[in-house]
Amino acid sequence: MNFVAIDLGLSDTPPLVLVALRFVFVALPLVFFVPRPAVSWRTIAGIGIFMSAGQFGLLFTAMHLGLPAGLAAVVLQCQMVFTLIVGALVLRERPTGMQLLGATLAVGGLGLVALGRLHGAPGLVAIVPVLVCVAAGLSWGIGNVIARSAAGANGFSVVVWSALVVPVPMIVLSLVLDGPAAVGDALTTIGWATIGSVAFTAGLASLVGYTIWNMLLGRYPASVVAPFALLVPPVGLGAAWLLLGEVPNTFELLGSAVLVGGVAVGQLRRRRSSVVGAASVAPAPIVGEETRGILGSRG
Repeated sequence: MNFVAIDLGLSDTPPLVLVALRFVFVALPLVFFVPRPAVSWRTIAGIGIFMSAGQFGLLFTAMHLGLPAGLAAVVLQCQMVFTLIVGALVLRERPTGMQLLGATLAVGGLGLVALGRLHGAPGLVAIVPVLVCVAAGLSWGIGNVIARSAAGANGFSVVVWSALVVPVPMIVLSLVLDGPAAVGDALTTIGWATIGSVAFTAGLASLVGYTIWNMLLGRYPASVVAPFALLVPPVGLGAAWLLLGEVPNTFELLGSAVLVGGVAVGQLRRRRSSVVGAASVAPAPIVGEETRGILGSRG
């Protein structure tokens, strides 16, 4: 539902200003009451820059340029591919065969979505928003790898404190790209669409959503909880169809199904391995679950 709320806010507010407003209210006033997470400032800044500013700045821009909310919910799942690539390059993590197959399917799905966008529309107008959303997925993937440095920290405090680094860069970029007049007008004439969008994306999506996600990951293995993220694309597509009247064409729907299926292949393989491994060892205190929970929650 977050994507529908974003679309609502973009109707009268520039995308980067909307991102800045969202994270102002994620950080304030909670930052005065929530203890700083037990991680370095460098890690907090990295998570804020890549997972929040980069991901959502590019996502909001892609939707502003014309990418439908439902398709944005699907295309953003390409973060799985980038997380594998960045993890392999930086952390030397070797992806499994099933993860590579899933990544290949996901890339194929993205190609079908792009083909569907080209159907009956000028090339750049159709493709540029998709590429910008893919860049948002890249930023998210980098943020996922950086978030490994926050293992063991309180997930809610990471969300709140990393939000501090988002608003100022977003406003500065908006001043450069949209101009002072547009930014000033957006900040002085905030309408109900923007208020509703910020309230939903900051309050429900960022704070309530991430808190519930962290709570589940604190109680259950990440491999059990993570596959539920696959509900995001169908819910996003369905909500955009019901509330915004967005109807994807055949190629877009087929590409969406292939992309989500590719993500599912990697997730289900990891879950099965976890179950098999758990059955082969004696019960012991689950020390590592909260650590994995922080990583999963940020994705």
